[in-house]
Amino acid sequence: MIKNAFIIALLALLFASCKNSPGKETDLHAGEEVKIQLTAYSPEFELFAEADPFVVGKSSNILSHFSHLPDFKALEKGSVTIRLQIGTTEVTQTFDAPKRKGIFSFDLKPTVQGVGKIIYEIKTENISSQVVVSDITVYSGEEQADEAAAKKVSSRTNTVVFTKEQSWKIDFSTEQPAVEPFGQVIKTSALVESAAGDEVIVSAKMNGIVLYSGGSILEGKSVIAGQGLFSVSGSDMADNNLAVRIIEAQNNYERTQLEYDRKKSLAKDKIVSDKDLLTAKNDFENAKATNDMLRKNFSSAGQTISSPISGFVKQTFVSNGQYVTAGQPLVSVTKNKTLLLRADIQQKYAPLLQSFSTAHIRTLHNNTTYTLEQLNGKLLSYGRNTNTDNYLIPVSLQIDNVGGFISGELVELYLKTITNSNAITIPNDALVEDQGNYFVFVQVNPELFEKREVNIGSTDGIKTEIKSGIVDSERIVTKGAILVKLAQSSGALDAHSGHVH
Repeated sequence: MIKNAFIIALLALLFASCKNSPGKETDLHAGEEVKIQLTAYSPEFELFAEADPFVVGKSSNILSHFSHLPDFKALEKGSVTIRLQIGTTEVTQTFDAPKRKGIFSFDLKPTVQGVGKIIYEIKTENISSQVVVSDITVYSGEEQADEAAAKKVSSRTNTVVFTKEQSWKIDFSTEQPAVEPFGQVIKTSALVESAAGDEVIVSAKMNGIVLYSGGSILEGKSVIAGQGLFSVSGSDMADNNLAVRIIEAQNNYERTQLEYDRKKSLAKDKIVSDKDLLTAKNDFENAKATNDMLRKNFSSAGQTISSPISGFVKQTFVSNGQYVTAGQPLVSVTKNKTLLLRADIQQKYAPLLQSFSTAHIRTLHNNTTYTLEQLNGKLLSYGRNTNTDNYLIPVSLQIDNVGGFISGELVELYLKTITNSNAITIPNDALVEDQGNYFVFVQVNPELFEKREVNIGSTDGIKTEIKSGIVDSERIVTKGAILVKLAQSSGALDAHSGHVH
């Protein structure tokens, strides 16, 4: 409710700013004069113009709006030349800057009648582009021109006006629906886990008491390889006292070394048999190995537990001062760079997994959808059978954690399959739901949109299949559709508020 209230308030401000824009001059739309609308596109610009009908010898005003593509923001700097060409004759006008942001107001007086075209030449610091409007008719008389223009007036049944001044202030865009292969989509939930090799569990190597090194070991804390995390000490324990074992190992090593050296010297004079010498050698080497192992991994204060990798503390399994035994897990450390997505799907979808093509993943904490390619992901495996504990089919995918995923969270997973059939698809942001039905806003012209109901199919989290309601040659609102809907709900907007003439 708070979010909706904010959007409504924002829209009200947009309407007010458009109506009260500084520098507004006489509004010709308030009268009964008929205007013709011109719409054209180049790779760099969208043009929308409202013009007086063209009559020989009479000056016609052409109010032209220019929007950058693909972001549909107003052209703020640059020069524009307009050329009205009828056969070999031409009338032109040039402005080095817009009259207002995105708006150029031209006045042309045709010299001959006929059918021709208007060419806009746009030059900015980085772009030189042309926008061409074909089938421009210049009439011999005003009455004939007005009658022809009146016949071209767009129907306003179930339409909403959303001016360019409004659309320039929001995240807005229009585009044609795509016609592309769109196979069946399997929607499910997936658990995010750390990938094998990306997470390490550190265990105790001896019995003793755990002592934290350098303060608390908190989950989520970053660590580097070799950083000390804990120490495990058994020096104050009566049984399995590590300090005693280290002293015993040192004494045994020294004793067996002396014994081996003595017998090796006697063996030269054949006083000691080869068998006794070999036994002394084995005792010495065993004692040395034990002593070296204890000296390397332990001290009289106990065992120091270090992080084997750089990453983050994922989970601690023990508390400061807790008694642990050898082999008991102490802490898990993860790099959090490579993740696994584990999902279960119904058995009826098992045959479709053989035609798997890609997947889309939507996070629930920030409502963002990623493609498998964006995450450098791949399908690792899927089950060929079920078991008695779980009658669902397991599916595993691997991704790079470039989207802020959190190990242990649930995400929405859309598994897409390969198909040979094409379908009309639109971005999910283009859909507007109203009482259980779905609508899109079809562009009549860049300031007039028709609300039209559509029959939707499946969605992959980014696009939705449209079964009926629109055709691929129509242009629809793909960003800002909710604000266009709110503009329709207001029902009180001057259709041309904010235009400069």
